Amino acid sequence: MGEAAALGFIGAGKMATALCRGIVGAALFQAAEIVASDPSNDQRKRFSEETGARTTPSNPEACRASTVILAVKPQVMREVLEEIGPLLEPDRLVVSIAAGISTAQIEAAAPEPIRVIRAMPNTPMRVAEGAAALCKGAHATDEDIARARRLFEPCALVLEVKEELMHAVTALSGSGPAYAFYVAEIMAKAGVDMGLSEGDAVALTNRTLLGAARMLTETGEPAAKLRKDVTSPGGTTEAALRSMEKNSVPDHVAQAILAACARSKELGAAGK
Repeated sequence: MGEAAALGFIGAGKMATALCRGIVGAALFQAAEIVASDPSNDQRKRFSEETGARTTPSNPEACRASTVILAVKPQVMREVLEEIGPLLEPDRLVVSIAAGISTAQIEAAAPEPIRVIRAMPNTPMRVAEGAAALCKGAHATDEDIARARRLFEPCALVLEVKEELMHAVTALSGSGPAYAFYVAEIMAKAGVDMGLSEGDAVALTNRTLLGAARMLTETGEPAAKLRKDVTSPGGTTEAALRSMEKNSVPDHVAQAILAACARSKELGAAGK
């Protein structure tokens, strides 16, 4: 197998690729120091082409690295841990980005105490605009959380939270980009229904959401204030917001996020 890599990915999907691209771009590791495993030839090819790192179909080979990132879907985590758990040694740092899977579940797969950091990043990492929350397992140290933070910082805002809040993070920011994309679909379709071309409707929608997001992050003003600033009494925005309230849009959005949180808990229970 040759010398063990410094950084190993178990799973070479889009999230792993985005994270690795940020790591290499920030020169935290050289591409030659990284290996990723995945059963899919296509996934391995894409990962290698986008990051320059080596790939392998062998999970045990990737988990020989000094830092191992578990980037597989939560539904297959039990199977993966059964394979690599006995190979995870105390000198390795394990970072998991699988939704719903607790640090205790990962720790239980190893024969000796291992250092685990759980992370929940989101897909805007692909454009270096992600958000990620981290928490420590029972044996992880402050130095370990700092190491994990450095891995995500090139492409994400990074926060540390208590592990019991990770389901909430998953529902809010992990799944959150899909909520924005769904709103974008609805807005663009409404534009087309009102007579705009599809191209113009999409362009106006995308720029509007980008501008709103930048106002939120760059002005530092609360969303409620920014909303009030654009809502003139008796105007078009007020008419739209009243319609949303009448149709219980706030309640429906909140219920949707709570449903995502509940599903995160279910995935964790299924992985036990």
